[in-house]
Amino acid sequence: MSTVVEMEQLTSGASNRIIPVLKILRIPLIFIRSMILCLLVTLFPRRRHSQRVVAAVENSFAASPSAAKTARRRSVWKSEEEDTLRRRALAEALDMGFETGDGEIQCRWSTSLFFGVRRNALFCRSWFPVTDELKGILIIIHGLNEHSGRYVQFAKQLTSCKFGVYAMDWTGHGGSDGLHGYVPSLDHVVADTGAFLEKIKSENPGVPLFLFGHSTGGAVVLKAASYPYIEEMLEGIVMTAPALHVKPAHPVIAVLAPLFSLVVPKFQFKGANKRGIPVSRDPAAMLAKYSDPLVYTGPIRVRTGHEILCISSYLMRNFKFVTVPFFVLHGTADKVTDPLASQDLYNEAASKVKDIKLYEGFLHDLLFEPEREEIGQDIINWMEKRLDSIAESGDRSRRIDTGVLSFSRS
Repeated sequence: MSTVVEMEQLTSGASNRIIPVLKILRIPLIFIRSMILCLLVTLFPRRRHSQRVVAAVENSFAASPSAAKTARRRSVWKSEEEDTLRRRALAEALDMGFETGDGEIQCRWSTSLFFGVRRNALFCRSWFPVTDELKGILIIIHGLNEHSGRYVQFAKQLTSCKFGVYAMDWTGHGGSDGLHGYVPSLDHVVADTGAFLEKIKSENPGVPLFLFGHSTGGAVVLKAASYPYIEEMLEGIVMTAPALHVKPAHPVIAVLAPLFSLVVPKFQFKGANKRGIPVSRDPAAMLAKYSDPLVYTGPIRVRTGHEILCISSYLMRNFKFVTVPFFVLHGTADKVTDPLASQDLYNEAASKVKDIKLYEGFLHDLLFEPEREEIGQDIINWMEKRLDSIAESGDRSRRIDTGVLSFSRS
């Protein structure tokens, strides 16, 4: 029996092929044609009929154009705010604690709001071991369309190994401000990540920090770590299935995406990803993801798609300048992001400490695959090895070249 669950009307992460082209362009092309016709009517009103039509349109808005526009904006803003509050309540209601069979609490957890670089409220979580002993802290940046609460089992595994965990919902995701599933700028997400990291560093002086990102979150983490002041705060970064070689389904998409992202940034491609790409070989994990009300399952928005193309293109051009210690993990059967791009990052990066692990036959959501415990342990082992290397060297600036290429087969 096949373990692949077919889902209807779903999206998942940053697909390495952003949407079929001809069907999705139909509505935008109609929109452009309509705009051109309106301009022609306005600029060349040669017929009395055309003049009467233009006059009628002008008169219909003459009474209170600004009032109508303001009312529409208020309505949209109110709707988005209500949706944000609903999502935040759902995020707060999630139980993120763990208990043993004897009812013993295994970790301390909490939620909070962090205000990003644009003063937008971002929903955050933290998990810490009950004991005060702490090896380090891992900051989790989730993937596109999901949220930090999905990583509770990974957090449990980390705290059991004496690692603290922080996680942040991006703008438009989970319990954070913004239109659900809409990302106006991934550079803002990168900046928010840096600011969040600075806050954690100041609250936990002397504790080693690691940054983790999945899928588009992996791209965010890699770009954030390209800034020297952020890299200086980190002992290393970990990426699972990073979105590094995202490409449009057709070259015309790359040409038109910048225009549409400016003109109709929130427009949704109704034909996008009608059938969700399988992201896990565990049917229960697939069902849990797509029945989660905090996971965005609507069509991708124009600006969001364009932002993914932009950050992916930027990172591909700059692999050779990557110097941060990193560990990249990817499933070879991933149909959402490209495992070959992770291999290219490993091959081209200038980092002295770099490791890659490719999991034969695994899909996109590695931490939700049946072998999630093994994958989580691989990440923990890498961080512990990194800390041991730093302790042995006695100097953060001395980084040992480990450059290991390994494969795991199921």
